[in-house]
Amino acid sequence: MPEKILVIEDEISLRETLAYNLEKQGYTVETSGDGIQGLQQARRMLPDLILLDVMLPGMDGFDICRTLRQEMDIPILMLTARVDEIDRVVGLELGADDYITKPFSMRELLARVKTRLRVLNLMREKIPPQPEEEKRMVLGNLEINLERHEASLSGNVLALKPKEFELLVYLAQNVRRALSREHLLEHVWGWEYVGETRTVDVHIHWLREKIEPDPAQPSRIITVRGSGYRFEG
Repeated sequence: MPEKILVIEDEISLRETLAYNLEKQGYTVETSGDGIQGLQQARRMLPDLILLDVMLPGMDGFDICRTLRQEMDIPILMLTARVDEIDRVVGLELGADDYITKPFSMRELLARVKTRLRVLNLMREKIPPQPEEEKRMVLGNLEINLERHEASLSGNVLALKPKEFELLVYLAQNVRRALSREHLLEHVWGWEYVGETRTVDVHIHWLREKIEPDPAQPSRIITVRGSGYRFEG
């Protein structure tokens, strides 16, 4: 079955161009030019990926991203003509998986879409149906529930963004193994990810804020000088 993509973009010519090129790649595409309508379509359609403009009538892309992240775990690629770094940071902190600045090449956008969908499918395959005892990972006071897609610390559920959870799971599956930033990018974000290794550092920082007794002196996620990180459990 073709993957479903929702394009929420108010610029008519760009919206139609995106839909045309995505459909040529074999995807099923729906579009919206309004923020509120787009949010409603996402809830009805349950797409595999969303291309989301930041500046929209009715409801802006940041608010849509924030809302959807509370309801579903699907890739969101934000599109914007604004080049301020703060906008990129805000989008990523709200849970966007990627951020592309207009004008962009269609080839690059299609490559990012392909990468995100490949990673999504790999993640779906990574956690097959398991016996009850294998659906949980317990490391001291940290518990990771693979079925519920959540983690808790001393019984308190952590507010993790989807990529934070995926990174935590991968670290937990490789306890006490030094992992380079490039390795983590390949196995958590996907080998075709076009972002920078700084993305790993940012997500490690967020995880430390949530699972370390003292984030300034981490004891669970250790920095390995010249390499990357090691998870002590």
